Amino acid sequence: MNLALFDLDHTLLPIDSDFEWGQFLVRTGAVDAAEYDRRNRAFFAQYQAGTLDPVEYLEFTLGTLAGFPRAQLDAMHAQYMAEVIEPALRPAARALLQKHLDQGDLVAIVTATNHFVTAPIARALGVQHLIAAMPEVDADGNLTGKLLGTPTQGPGKIVHTKAWLEKMGKTLEDFDTVHFYSDSHNDLPLMSIVSHPVATNPNEKLKTHAAANGWPLIELFND
Repeated sequence: MNLALFDLDHTLLPIDSDFEWGQFLVRTGAVDAAEYDRRNRAFFAQYQAGTLDPVEYLEFTLGTLAGFPRAQLDAMHAQYMAEVIEPALRPAARALLQKHLDQGDLVAIVTATNHFVTAPIARALGVQHLIAAMPEVDADGNLTGKLLGTPTQGPGKIVHTKAWLEKMGKTLEDFDTVHFYSDSHNDLPLMSIVSHPVATNPNEKLKTHAAANGWPLIELFND
């Protein structure tokens, strides 16, 4: 068995699911539009520049989620899936995932976006294993606004991927081949320790790094 790891936003999706969730909240009037949009766009710009403080951002997003009962959040997310995510699910991404599944590879999505936003997306893509930032929930399943453990961003993706494998009694070294597909230079820590890093719809920083290191480059989306 080989291992295939995938980033989510701008890798398997042509959009950023975290940013678009925030825009959905603004558009539907669930949050104060001007203030939330300002902060959401500022954090997204920091992420693109590689300067984002993941804890600060997750406290912002999870704190917003904590303001709603879980049943209401789930209903909102169902609407978000129908209006935003489902139109963004592309055949090329599904085909790449299916290729690895058909080969019998162990497949996982490893994303910095929180588990609440991404779990339904992983299911829609047919991926069983999801490594994402975990929000704390109370006894009734409501989000508290706190993050459990370390963020799944940058070096945190290594920490959480190794912990996930350890629960199955495995390590990265147990696999003959480990692919990791990502669009972002923010994922260079994990990309640099796998056997087969693949720059997927890469931003300019990752494209330059991939070219310098002889990594393959693929484009799943042309729009």
